[in-house]
Amino acid sequence: MNDLLAVALHVGAALAAGSAIGLERTYHGRPAGFRTHALVCVASSVLMLVTVYAPRWFPGGGEAVQVDATRMAQGIMTGIGFLGAGVIYRAGLSVHGLTTAASIWITAAIGILAGIGLWVPGALATVVTLGVLSLFRYVEDLVPATRFARATVHFDRDAVMPEGELAGLLRQAGLSPSKLAYQVADGGRRFVYSMTLETVRPGAFADLSARLAANPAVREFEVAPY
Repeated sequence: MNDLLAVALHVGAALAAGSAIGLERTYHGRPAGFRTHALVCVASSVLMLVTVYAPRWFPGGGEAVQVDATRMAQGIMTGIGFLGAGVIYRAGLSVHGLTTAASIWITAAIGILAGIGLWVPGALATVVTLGVLSLFRYVEDLVPATRFARATVHFDRDAVMPEGELAGLLRQAGLSPSKLAYQVADGGRRFVYSMTLETVRPGAFADLSARLAANPAVREFEVAPY
């Protein structure tokens, strides 16, 4: 009976930790949320219990049954890598899901700690994980970050804005262009500039869009942040 209570404590602790991290992910609309993180943590804990209580599962096994706890932990973390890769996806030039994949990985590690009964490290890891996922979000917003966008600007073939003038317009909006490309489109009637834009100024892309929309020489444009 004592062993059953101990197992219930291990699994319950893993369930609580995984659920807390999963709720944070669900609150922010991530694809792997409450149930996923709870199951990952519980599964890791249960698998580690196999090694912790191996002598009880196989009484009289002697040397015929040997379970290596470190190999079990390694196998868990390797398997979690496939699950984490499943939530990472690419949309255009942007990559999404990296933080959720990392949260799944740390949740598995917390489950391992709960499974072998390292309560303090497990609780500390849970608190740190929740802090990173929630509080660090605001810190990240305060740190100046370089933002990128892919932009195309269309002109009539006989009224193309000179490259130097376009570069000056971009500088006024606080943007630095790179990877500039040129294209003739629409059966030769349009001239198109394509470029990657870089800035650390918030609102720079909106400012550029307003400037391009107000310029009568611009026939079409697209500014796509990523």
